[in-house]
Amino acid sequence: MKKFRTREGAFVAEGPKVVEDLMETMPPKRLIYTEEWTIGKQADGVQMDIVTEEELSRLSFLQHPQKVLAVFDIPSNNLTGNYVKEFEGKLTLALDSVQDPGNLGTIIRIADWFGIETIICSHETADVYNPKVVQATMGSIARVKVIYTDLKETLKNLAGHMPIYGTFLNGDNIYKHNLTAHGVIVMGNEGRGISDEVARLVTDRIMIPNYPEGRKHADSLNVAIATAITCSEFRKKS
Repeated sequence: MKKFRTREGAFVAEGPKVVEDLMETMPPKRLIYTEEWTIGKQADGVQMDIVTEEELSRLSFLQHPQKVLAVFDIPSNNLTGNYVKEFEGKLTLALDSVQDPGNLGTIIRIADWFGIETIICSHETADVYNPKVVQATMGSIARVKVIYTDLKETLKNLAGHMPIYGTFLNGDNIYKHNLTAHGVIVMGNEGRGISDEVARLVTDRIMIPNYPEGRKHADSLNVAIATAITCSEFRKKS
């Protein structure tokens, strides 16, 4: 539960892929693993417990446990005072109340694939250290910094210094729009899209068109899929 993660300043990661990627950037507080996971024998100075598969299954959040469960300290990811300096010359994702843990985890994985190092999130966005989010990142959480902030105030500080892109159903065709190699891309809530307060700060409204024009189609794209298409187009043109 989030309140206990916050109180303890720690989160859980599971499976060799996620745990090993995290161990490359931060030491675990504790490792609990079966004898099949040989890397555990190489972790010096860490509290370690070798358990049976049955014991691991009792601890695991997963339906099918994967050899290892680890506890890590939650890193202190905060914005510096100079917002412009922190984001200038880079492509950054901003999430406005994305609430599904699976979507958030997938978006972090997408950001990692496209070389986006930072995601800024509204306080209403799902908790990045929810076990479902951590698992969905498939290790990318180790390489992408996720920062929770007052999104409206942060974008206000960046306005005028870099383009702020937002995805809307009535925006300009992304395939024809002049995209830059830097700026902020705002992705909205699964049901409501980008909030009105944040939308007022967007300088470039873009949309992913459906094909063919005029054909009856789904109301919208899943936010993680829309993020992947958007990031791909930015990297293709930048």
